[in-house]
Amino acid sequence: MGATDPDTGAEDELFVLTALMLTPERFPAVLGDDYPQACAALGLAPYAEGYGLLLGQDGEGARWTVATEDVPLTACAIAAWDCGMPYDLSPDERTVAAVLAGWPVELEVAAPGLPAPHDPPLPEEAGPPLLSAPDPEGWGPAQRRLGADEIALQWAQWRRQVDEDVEFTEPEDTAGEAAVSGSAEEPRAAVHRVLEAARGYLDTPPPPGRVRSSFASGEARTLRVDGPGWSLVARTDDIAFVLVDDQPREVLPVGRGPELPALLERLDALARRPADG
Repeated sequence: MGATDPDTGAEDELFVLTALMLTPERFPAVLGDDYPQACAALGLAPYAEGYGLLLGQDGEGARWTVATEDVPLTACAIAAWDCGMPYDLSPDERTVAAVLAGWPVELEVAAPGLPAPHDPPLPEEAGPPLLSAPDPEGWGPAQRRLGADEIALQWAQWRRQVDEDVEFTEPEDTAGEAAVSGSAEEPRAAVHRVLEAARGYLDTPPPPGRVRSSFASGEARTLRVDGPGWSLVARTDDIAFVLVDDQPREVLPVGRGPELPALLERLDALARRPADG
């Protein structure tokens, strides 16, 4: 996907395997709870127009991530690849904002004709840390955000599990702070804290990217809301799911109740949206 022919390049050329957007509306959640955090993780200034992230290999097969300020070019390449069309992603060197060793996410592809992807040797002097994907066996902020991303991508599958396995308490029993029947007190308290924090965004807008809205089926939107130690993913016409750092791998469903629909509607109103709506 988007790989350049290694037979035509020099050893220091980047053979692009894929690209990611790094903008206030769309960024790899693995990097942070919001856009400024994601930029800081890469040593970049939170430039309002954002960046494109090019992940590839050099002529020796080493992993590199290049940040370019040519956001439209990166977006065009991603759109073309999503449609199964070839696209040569070769930004002008003058638009390159940073070249970082490693990849922030795991890739299952490699450039043909090159050694297997590996980390390049780092210089002895202090510099940017090596980028690496989070340990899939661990649990922390990065894994929590990736879990929320997965729920957003596989909404129907997760929603069916709730229908089959989870019985919600009646809304009046929790004053709209939905919880799951039979749950221990700690997960109920976690859900309450997350909903209160999300409500706080309505009065004090959070940093760019903490509330994001993307297309869902019908008239609905998919919301991704993050904060210190928690993530919420929801559909504006349905329920929500909560993940928290201190509940490893637990997915806490939040029922509609009388208050959740209005909260989701107001969060959607202040959310950052990608250009495609």
